[in-house]
Amino acid sequence: MKRTGISGMKYATTVRGRFGALSAVAVLLVIPTYGDHDAAAKNQTEAAPATAVNARVGALFKGDLDGGHYCTASVVHSSGRDLIVTAAHCLPADESEGGKAVFVPAYRDGSAPYGTWPVQSVYADDNWNEDGDQDSDVAFAVLGPGSDGGKKVEDAVGAAPLFTGRATGRSVTVTGYPGDAEEPQVCTNTSIAYGDTQQRVDCPDFPGGTSGSPWVVEGGAVAGVIGGYEFGGDDPDVSYSIVFGQHTKSLYKLAEAAGDPKPAGVPKPVGDPKSAAAGVAVAPQPTVASTPLTTNQAIPCACVLP
Repeated sequence: MKRTGISGMKYATTVRGRFGALSAVAVLLVIPTYGDHDAAAKNQTEAAPATAVNARVGALFKGDLDGGHYCTASVVHSSGRDLIVTAAHCLPADESEGGKAVFVPAYRDGSAPYGTWPVQSVYADDNWNEDGDQDSDVAFAVLGPGSDGGKKVEDAVGAAPLFTGRATGRSVTVTGYPGDAEEPQVCTNTSIAYGDTQQRVDCPDFPGGTSGSPWVVEGGAVAGVIGGYEFGGDDPDVSYSIVFGQHTKSLYKLAEAAGDPKPAGVPKPVGDPKSAAAGVAVAPQPTVASTPLTTNQAIPCACVLP
C-alpha cells in the first residue's frame, strides 16, 4: 500500500476509497494531450511542465491547502462539466463529500492558479464500497462551483475523454503528485497485462500520493488510474490500474447524470482510431439504467470528445 500521501492512515475496505492520487491524461487527434513531456523518453520520470493540458491534472486536499495533498485526480468530460476521476480509495464518501475534500488543478508550489473545487458527491462501485474489491478501485466525483467566480472545473481547465477497454500493449502516460512534492511528475511507458482485470506499467519513483494518477493512451483518453492491486502497488517503480470495463462505463454515466446543470446540446462523440472497427462511442446520457452491474470485463473503446 504505497500510495497514501498521509502517514499513519490505513485504507478502509467498507467505504468509498481512501488515499491515493490521480493525474496524467491526454487528448489526441486535434486535441492537445495530458502529460505534456517528451514521450520518447520512455520509462523515465521527470517533472511535468506547467502547460494548459497538464492543468487538467490536480492534487486532492483535505479541506484546504494547509493540510497537504494526498492523492491525484484529473478532469474528464461530462455534460455537467464538473467531473473528476481518481482511485476509489482516495475518496471515501464520509471523508470527502460536502467539501471535506477539494480538488486543485495545476497545483504547484503552494499555489492554486485556477482556484479550488470542493468534492460534492462521490460515485464508486458497490463492490468497492461493500467489500473493498481491488478490481473496482475507481471513483468519479462531482465538483461544486470553483473558488474563482463559481466556474465549472471543465470551463476553467478543459477535460479529457474516458476510454473503457484494455490498455495492454499501448503506450500510456502517467502524471501524478508524490505526497512529498510540490509539482506533478510524468512518465510514459507500455502497459502490461496483470491478470484479466488489472494492468501495470513500469515507471520509476511514483510513491505515496500518486494514487488516482490518470493513465492516458495514444488517442487522448484516460484509460486507467493508479490504484487496483495493493492500492496501486507496493513498489514505487511499478504502478497498477484496474481495466476500465462495463462497471467503469456505467459508473461514469451515473456520475455524469448527477452533474448539474445540463447543457442543451450533446457533444459529438469520437471513438478510438486504433479500434474503430469494434469501438463504441459514448455520449453523455441524461439517465442511467437501474439494472445491477454483474460483470467487470474489458469492453471496446468508449470515448467522449471533450
